[in-house]
Formats: sequence, structure tokens, C-alpha cells
Amino acid sequence: MVLLVVVLALVAYAFWTFDDNFTSTLNENNRTANNFAWDTNTNGNTNTGSVNANTPAAVSSYAEALSRYRNARIQLNENCRASPSSISYKNNSSIMIDNRAGVARRIRVGSIFDIPAYGFKIVQLSSAELPATWYVDCDTYQNVATILIQK
Repeated sequence: MVLLVVVLALVAYAFWTFDDNFTSTLNENNRTANNFAWDTNTNGNTNTGSVNANTPAAVSSYAEALSRYRNARIQLNENCRASPSSISYKNNSSIMIDNRAGVARRIRVGSIFDIPAYGFKIVQLSSAELPATWYVDCDTYQNVATILIQK
């Protein structure tokens, strides 16, 4: 009985690992230079800093953004997994979308924008109807995070 449990655990782990590696490889192999239209609202610098999806952000470095948005950040890993995956913010709050992957990502949080490898964007969460639920999409992965916007 114990042997059966161990074997099933190993098989489940193998499938989980294979799926992550396969998906990551598939996403990287399907990328072309035309898949991303980089925002140039950062004075042409797409490797550092940020732009808000709606208004310019007043953040000059990744370290400053980490400090300022330490309690308002959604981090996306190599496989587009979000941490945290479910969170609540007040209406008109700004949050940091942090791409910790070595590849650029197309993100949808209210609007669609691109984040370069190891880059970030500051996004303002604003909704006329409250409460509102926004879903975060990362490349082809949908609903990797859920944001509840409240009064």
C-alpha cells in the first residue's frame, strides 16, 4: 500500500514537472519579434522603469518600485503563475505587475500591454462600478490572478 502511494506521488510529480517545462518551452519557441509592440512611454527605455497602463508612473527603478509597491504587487514567474493569485485593492489604487521571467510577457489587466523580461508595469485599478472583479491574463494563460476592486 505504501509503495502504491509513493509510486502515485512520483507519477503526479513527473506530470506536473513535465507540464511546466513543456509549456515554458512551447511559449519561448513560439515567440517572434513581432509578438510584442513595446511601450515607448518610458522615453524609449523598455528595460527599466515602468509605465502605468493609463498614466505615467513616477518610479525610476525596480528597487524603488519594490519598495513603493511592496504591499501592492502581483509577481508572475517563468510559467505565468501569479503570486498572489487572488487579492483585493481599493478603487483607484496603483499596483505593480512584476515579470520575473527571462522572456517578455503580454499582460492583460483591464488593458493589454507588454512587459519586458524582468520588467514591470504600474497599473491603476479604476472601475466605475464597484465592487469589480478583474482577471489577469499572462500571454496565452487566462485568469492567472483575480483582483477584487472595492470602495
